[in-house]
Amino acid sequence: MATAPRPRTTTRDPEELAQRLTAWLDGRLPGAKVTGVTVPESNGMSSETLLFDIEHPEPPLRACALRVAADPAAYTIFPVYDLDRQYRTMSLVAEHTDLPVPRVRWLEQDPGPLGAPFFVMERVDGRVPPDVMPYTYEGNWLHSASDEERAGLQEASIRVLAALHDQFPVTEADFLALPGEGSTLRRHVAAQRAYYAWVVKDLPASPLIETAFDRLEEVWPDDEGEAVLNWGDARIGNIIYDGFEPAAVLDWEMAALAPREVDLGWTIYLHRFFQDLTVSFGQEGLPDFLRRDDIERRYAELTGHTPRDMDFYTLYAALRHAVVMLRVAYRQVHFGEVAVPEDPDKLILHHASLAAMVQGSYWS
Repeated sequence: MATAPRPRTTTRDPEELAQRLTAWLDGRLPGAKVTGVTVPESNGMSSETLLFDIEHPEPPLRACALRVAADPAAYTIFPVYDLDRQYRTMSLVAEHTDLPVPRVRWLEQDPGPLGAPFFVMERVDGRVPPDVMPYTYEGNWLHSASDEERAGLQEASIRVLAALHDQFPVTEADFLALPGEGSTLRRHVAAQRAYYAWVVKDLPASPLIETAFDRLEEVWPDDEGEAVLNWGDARIGNIIYDGFEPAAVLDWEMAALAPREVDLGWTIYLHRFFQDLTVSFGQEGLPDFLRRDDIERRYAELTGHTPRDMDFYTLYAALRHAVVMLRVAYRQVHFGEVAVPEDPDKLILHHASLAAMVQGSYWS
């Protein structure tokens, strides 16, 4: 994935979307015109984003970003795209915390205008650590930065998580509670099991993923701790930076109530995913950046909460990522980009590290 062309994510035509968006916008800002439509290089693998400007004498904002629910014809990554949930989450995080969340302006739940629900938010300028090629590879702005600059970005990014978990009142997030019975962690894992079942329906299952789910039960935390608002896709690739300071925290579609460590495990493992991938291709990567012990120590200093059972939570992160990667791979199969191997576990880029986590040898 780091060396191949970016997998196909949509069947939509950006120019057609722009024309339809202009027609929709006229009902809110008569005479307004959508111009300068672009698709960001960092466009996600699930929902789609368009960047555009508004031409109007007195627009509420000029530089905009459009978030569109996934194209059903593009073999969606997730079974449900609740744009209202994302819109509400971003509004509340902006209201109750000091995180730099882009201001959301319009929500359209009617799929008629663009073919899917969408919302419009302010566009924030800056730069994002890339996924393809990963920021751990030589040649991009973060890899080329000084040690001091990367340390500053790491510090600021850990502060984002600490502020979200400490500042957001959980009483405002009942709508993010996952269905089912038991603790928030039990519900979170149950939702992932249901997601995995959806991914492999009528397709080869993954023995490794199923073994990893079994291993979770064996090492389940004795004390899950309090539930907080989890960002969900908590990683630096979902932050726009002004220099090395966060300017916008993006992508809230995976937000949910869960223990703090769910976000922390995701942050730690998603960096390790890119770092391991980089090393496997013969580069050094960024071995001193976003290290697990540094993240855990600094988070504890900022919040007073010492992360617990992080072997469990990093395993859980790697497992969750494996399910997403399997769906991405099956999307590529759907579009004829790859074939299904005899061992479906080979479709998971980090199958070796996930297997090591299951065996308890990854962090040793």
